[in-house]
Amino acid sequence: MFLLVAFDISDDRIRYKAVKVLKGFGTRVQKSVFECPALTEKQYLEMKDRLEALVDHRTDSVRYYILCRGCIGNVEWTGVGSPPDERSFATV
Repeated sequence: MFLLVAFDISDDRIRYKAVKVLKGFGTRVQKSVFECPALTEKQYLEMKDRLEALVDHRTDSVRYYILCRGCIGNVEWTGVGSPPDERSFATV
């Protein structure tokens, strides 16, 4: 599973904790966006549970985009950065 996670967390302390969780599962590609390649469903659910326990659901937002293998090849970007690593794509 290849997952793109985007978040908007207002509290600095909580945002730092969320970043720490996400760094354990993927790569930061922008300040509030992580690419998480090669996740199993179990890893995805663990990451999601940990993030959901941190955020304030009244003010914060976390979005999880599950991308298929074909979609990853269509990712476009401008500026610095590199393409998503399709080689590390794992099936669930």
